[in-house]
Amino acid sequence: MDVFILRHGKAEDTGAGRSDADRHLTKKGRDDILAVAYWIAAQQLTFDLIAASPLVRAQETAAIVADVLGVPEKIVTWKTLVPGGNPDTICREIDRHHHTSAVLLVGHEPLLSALISRIISGNNDAGIAMTKGALAKIRNYSFTGHPSGELHWFLTAKQMAGRK
Repeated sequence: MDVFILRHGKAEDTGAGRSDADRHLTKKGRDDILAVAYWIAAQQLTFDLIAASPLVRAQETAAIVADVLGVPEKIVTWKTLVPGGNPDTICREIDRHHHTSAVLLVGHEPLLSALISRIISGNNDAGIAMTKGALAKIRNYSFTGHPSGELHWFLTAKQMAGRK
Protein backbone atom coordinates (compact mmCIF):
# COMPACT_ATOMS: atom_id res chain seq x y z
CA MET A 1 0.00 0.00 0.00
CA ASP A 2 1.09 3.56 -0.72
CA VAL A 3 0.36 6.19 1.91
CA PHE A 4 0.33 9.83 0.85
CA ILE A 5 0.50 12.48 3.56
CA LEU A 6 -0.63 16.06 2.90
CA ARG A 7 -0.49 19.00 5.28
CA HIS A 8 -3.39 21.43 5.02
CA GLY A 9 -2.93 24.81 3.34
CA LYS A 10 -2.39 28.17 5.00
CA ALA A 11 -5.26 28.94 7.38
CA GLU A 12 -6.72 32.02 9.01
CA ASP A 13 -5.31 33.17 12.31
CA THR A 14 -7.31 32.42 15.39
CA GLY A 15 -9.38 35.45 16.26
CA ALA A 16 -11.71 36.57 18.95
CA GLY A 17 -14.42 33.98 19.38
CA ARG A 18 -12.95 31.56 16.80
CA SER A 19 -11.51 28.24 17.87
CA ASP A 20 -8.52 26.60 16.25
CA ALA A 21 -10.81 23.88 14.89
CA ASP A 22 -12.91 26.44 12.99
CA ARG A 23 -10.06 28.11 11.08
CA HIS A 24 -10.69 28.20 7.32
CA LEU A 25 -8.09 28.20 4.55
CA THR A 26 -7.03 31.65 3.41
CA LYS A 27 -7.22 32.58 -0.28
CA LYS A 28 -3.50 31.79 -0.55
CA GLY A 29 -4.09 28.48 1.22
CA ARG A 30 -6.89 27.54 -1.19
CA ASP A 31 -4.80 28.61 -4.20
CA ASP A 32 -1.77 26.63 -3.02
CA ILE A 33 -3.83 23.50 -2.38
CA LEU A 34 -5.53 23.88 -5.75
CA ALA A 35 -2.07 23.90 -7.38
CA VAL A 36 -1.13 20.80 -5.35
CA ALA A 37 -4.36 19.09 -6.44
CA TYR A 38 -3.65 19.85 -10.11
CA TRP A 39 -0.12 18.48 -9.66
CA ILE A 40 -1.55 15.30 -8.13
CA ALA A 41 -3.94 14.97 -11.08
CA ALA A 42 -1.13 15.59 -13.59
CA GLN A 43 0.84 12.74 -11.97
CA GLN A 44 -2.25 10.54 -12.39
CA LEU A 45 -2.21 9.68 -8.70
CA THR A 46 -5.36 8.01 -7.42
CA PHE A 47 -6.56 7.27 -3.93
CA ASP A 48 -8.93 4.62 -2.65
CA LEU A 49 -9.55 6.74 0.43
CA ILE A 50 -8.94 10.36 1.46
CA ALA A 51 -8.88 10.61 5.25
CA ALA A 52 -8.92 14.08 6.78
CA SER A 53 -8.78 15.57 10.24
CA PRO A 54 -12.15 16.94 11.36
CA LEU A 55 -10.71 20.47 11.62
CA VAL A 56 -12.14 22.85 9.01
CA ARG A 57 -8.84 23.65 7.26
CA ALA A 58 -8.06 19.94 6.74
CA GLN A 59 -11.59 19.21 5.54
CA GLU A 60 -11.33 22.09 3.03
CA THR A 61 -7.92 20.84 1.85
CA ALA A 62 -9.28 17.31 1.33
CA ALA A 63 -12.34 18.66 -0.49
CA ILE A 64 -10.23 20.68 -2.94
CA VAL A 65 -8.10 17.64 -3.80
CA ALA A 66 -11.11 15.33 -4.06
CA ASP A 67 -13.00 17.82 -6.27
CA VAL A 68 -10.09 18.20 -8.69
CA LEU A 69 -9.74 14.41 -8.86
CA GLY A 70 -13.51 13.98 -9.20
CA VAL A 71 -13.81 11.75 -6.12
CA PRO A 72 -15.58 13.72 -3.37
CA GLU A 73 -17.25 10.52 -2.16
CA LYS A 74 -13.86 9.12 -1.08
CA ILE A 75 -13.41 11.63 1.78
CA VAL A 76 -13.76 10.27 5.30
CA THR A 77 -13.03 11.96 8.62
CA TRP A 78 -10.54 10.42 11.03
CA LYS A 79 -10.53 12.02 14.48
CA THR A 80 -7.10 10.47 14.98
CA LEU A 81 -5.64 13.06 12.56
CA VAL A 82 -6.28 16.02 14.91
CA PRO A 83 -3.33 18.03 16.22
CA GLY A 84 -1.85 16.14 19.15
CA GLY A 85 -3.00 12.80 17.73
CA ASN A 86 -0.97 9.65 18.19
CA PRO A 87 1.05 8.34 15.20
CA ASP A 88 0.64 4.73 16.35
CA THR A 89 -3.14 5.11 16.46
CA ILE A 90 -3.09 6.48 12.91
CA CYS A 91 -0.88 3.59 11.77
CA ARG A 92 -3.38 1.11 13.18
CA GLU A 93 -6.20 2.97 11.38
CA ILE A 94 -4.26 2.84 8.10
CA ASP A 95 -3.78 -0.89 8.63
CA ARG A 96 -7.55 -1.35 8.88
CA HIS A 97 -7.57 -0.37 5.19
CA HIS A 98 -4.74 -2.71 4.14
CA HIS A 99 -6.88 -3.96 1.22
CA THR A 100 -6.53 -0.56 -0.51
CA SER A 101 -3.64 0.37 -2.75
CA ALA A 102 -3.38 4.09 -1.95
CA VAL A 103 -4.56 6.29 0.91
CA LEU A 104 -4.23 10.07 1.25
CA LEU A 105 -4.08 11.49 4.79
CA VAL A 106 -4.74 15.21 5.35
CA GLY A 107 -3.76 16.69 8.67
CA HIS A 108 -1.55 18.92 10.79
CA GLU A 109 1.90 19.46 12.19
CA PRO A 110 3.73 18.25 14.16
CA LEU A 111 1.67 15.07 13.93
CA LEU A 112 2.30 14.40 10.24
CA SER A 113 6.08 14.72 10.56
CA ALA A 114 6.02 12.39 13.56
CA LEU A 115 3.88 9.95 11.57
CA ILE A 116 6.29 9.91 8.62
CA SER A 117 9.23 9.50 10.99
CA ARG A 118 7.55 6.64 12.87
CA ILE A 119 6.82 4.79 9.63
CA ILE A 120 10.22 5.17 8.01
CA SER A 121 12.51 4.99 11.05
CA GLY A 122 10.52 3.41 13.88
CA ASN A 123 10.70 6.53 16.07
CA ASN A 124 9.89 10.26 15.99
CA ASP A 125 13.48 11.44 15.50
CA ALA A 126 13.87 11.61 11.70
CA GLY A 127 13.85 15.43 11.73
CA ILE A 128 11.08 15.90 9.16
CA ALA A 129 9.16 19.18 8.98
CA MET A 130 6.17 19.49 6.65
CA THR A 131 5.41 22.97 5.40
CA LYS A 132 1.83 23.93 4.59
CA GLY A 133 0.68 22.05 1.48
CA ALA A 134 3.64 19.64 1.52
CA LEU A 135 2.98 16.12 0.21
CA ALA A 136 4.89 12.93 0.97
CA LYS A 137 4.63 9.47 -0.53
CA ILE A 138 5.43 6.41 1.51
CA ARG A 139 5.46 3.20 -0.46
CA ASN A 140 5.26 -0.38 0.72
CA TYR A 141 3.51 0.61 3.95
CA SER A 142 2.86 -2.34 6.24
CA PHE A 143 1.98 -2.88 9.86
CA THR A 144 3.14 -6.12 11.39
CA GLY A 145 3.67 -5.28 15.04
CA HIS A 146 5.07 -1.90 14.08
CA PRO A 147 4.66 0.38 11.04
CA SER A 148 7.18 0.37 8.22
CA GLY A 149 7.54 1.85 4.78
CA GLU A 150 9.90 3.72 2.47
CA LEU A 151 9.82 7.48 1.97
CA HIS A 152 9.61 7.59 -1.82
CA TRP A 153 9.39 11.39 -2.18
CA PHE A 154 8.58 14.56 -0.26
CA LEU A 155 7.60 17.80 -2.02
CA THR A 156 6.63 21.29 -0.91
CA ALA A 157 3.64 23.15 -2.31
CA LYS A 158 6.07 25.52 -4.07
CA GLN A 159 7.82 22.63 -5.78
CA MET A 160 4.54 21.18 -7.02
CA ALA A 161 3.47 24.61 -8.30
CA GLY A 162 6.82 25.05 -10.08
CA ARG A 163 7.79 28.09 -7.97
CA LYS A 164 11.17 28.78 -6.44
